[in-house]
Amino acid sequence: METAIKTVDLVREFKTSRGVFRALDGVNLEIPSGMIYGLLGPNGAGKTTLIRILSTLLLPTSGDAYVGGYHVVREAQKVREIINLVSGGERPGYGILTTRENLIYYAMLYGYSRREAEERVEEVSRLIGLEDFMNKRLNELSTGMVQKYSLARGLLNNPRILFLDEPTLGLDVENARSIRKLIRRLVDDGYIETILLTSHYMYEVEELCDRIAIIHRGRIIEEGTVEELKERVSSHVIYELTLQRVDGDLDFLRELDSVIGYKVRLSDVPGEARLRIIMAYEDISRVIGLLEKKMYRVKRVVRDEISLEDVFLKLVGRGIDE
Repeated sequence: METAIKTVDLVREFKTSRGVFRALDGVNLEIPSGMIYGLLGPNGAGKTTLIRILSTLLLPTSGDAYVGGYHVVREAQKVREIINLVSGGERPGYGILTTRENLIYYAMLYGYSRREAEERVEEVSRLIGLEDFMNKRLNELSTGMVQKYSLARGLLNNPRILFLDEPTLGLDVENARSIRKLIRRLVDDGYIETILLTSHYMYEVEELCDRIAIIHRGRIIEEGTVEELKERVSSHVIYELTLQRVDGDLDFLRELDSVIGYKVRLSDVPGEARLRIIMAYEDISRVIGLLEKKMYRVKRVVRDEISLEDVFLKLVGRGIDE
């Protein structure tokens, strides 16, 4: 299978007031063509830095990277001809122009004649489902429609490889679901050869991606399909506990050698919280005993199935948003 993206010992450092910060620390990836590949990690893990290097917007400090067989530094122009980048949360364009006018403008920047640009814009608008919004000014569009517009703009040059950096950032549930369906269809129907998608949403990469790499502190710490990643924690024990209160951190749980990692999130019920915990072996009675000793009332205990979140908990020890 042809390799779409490859990195070799990729390093990127930034100088800060506190010294040198290493955003990428020897990243090695090999992504086959014909798939949606997910890069999962918390904010600050290095996802956007990697995307910017691969899309020729940022130079690496050391190491090599290839996109479509071209070196991102030595053959940057050839890389740019076969890629595009869409970032979530941005509003790229001119607010006083309509959606159609913006897209035609950008299509002509890619080298289309006026007539070709108009034809390409109509084609892409039908694909993305923007037809009813083409005559609206960009500054009149909702956040969800702006993201569809951004995705349409990213398809204008008919890229082989598409980089999506947090494509559903800031979207409500319905709009995020719509964007995910569009992304999946782009590859399944052959519009795009390969997509590299960054996210810190577990469910997003689990739903969309054929393979996933987990990045943490600039390093790839695990890689595989969702099933392969879950298999690597199949011998562990997962519980979800409902607690009456959580008004501090629960680091005391790490006193137990059975506890590998945990995540706390607020419940829909006021005054309650959910504790998801991954253990090396069955030890839930000691966990409950320690919680109650610390004055945390345990209202409910459920043994759960392994999820992608549990893979992250095992590797990092905390939830992706902690």
